[in-house]
Amino acid sequence: MKRWIPFVKNNPLVAVVRLQGVIASGPRATLSDAALAPMIEKAFRRGKPAAVALVINSPGGSPVQSSLIAARIRRLSEERGVPVHAFVEDAAASGGYWLASAADKIWVDPSSIVGSIGVISSGFGAHVFLARQGIERRVHTAGRSKSFLDPFKPENEEDVARLSRLLDQLHETFIAHVRDRRGDVLKQDEAIFTGEFWAGQKAVDLGLADGMGHLVPKMKELFGDKTRFARYGIRRPLLARLGANVVEDGLAQIEERAAFARLGL
Repeated sequence: MKRWIPFVKNNPLVAVVRLQGVIASGPRATLSDAALAPMIEKAFRRGKPAAVALVINSPGGSPVQSSLIAARIRRLSEERGVPVHAFVEDAAASGGYWLASAADKIWVDPSSIVGSIGVISSGFGAHVFLARQGIERRVHTAGRSKSFLDPFKPENEEDVARLSRLLDQLHETFIAHVRDRRGDVLKQDEAIFTGEFWAGQKAVDLGLADGMGHLVPKMKELFGDKTRFARYGIRRPLLARLGANVVEDGLAQIEERAAFARLGL
């Protein structure tokens, strides 16, 4: 009842936003700007929070969605004058670190995986299999680049060179974001932007994180023992909760498991 009594100061409120999984776009993606926007907006606007805490557990994903989510967090933080703290669970890697670096402070567990500041593109080539099966691939285009990296045709040097230039551009954007957010805290170490990743204290030593800390004790240390917490998460659609999309959910879990596996998790 205290918070409804006029002229009585409320205990500090920390809004907690969970960012879990692979970052992607699409109607079933839970870690996309479109899916997260309502939750993030509520976290900053409801109850005049003293801070917003991001609980991050992500191996990365779409660079565009990572950028959009991080930009939304920064815009709301500046508009509302609310500081942001990121707490890393298993991993804040690649796009997951892009999200973490949107925070003013990053806290990690000694075993958290942090970093992987790079860009990856993967695919497959099936032209040898088709040839062995006696299948002829026929492609007709208007514009010589329309069949770029066709997995059913032999890879060519021109396509690889174009892809490398594109990945370099995305990488530079990622680097610029991290440098802008972490500033002078980052150590002068060439390995930081190679795609390498580190655990706990080493990430702190490199300036990728600010220290060790878990959500509740750290927030109470900063805002007092009577700090209140309001938790925000994405509700899964009813059909998903009932298991009506077994195949799609299974494939998504395999993809997420593979992404975490690249970090040794």
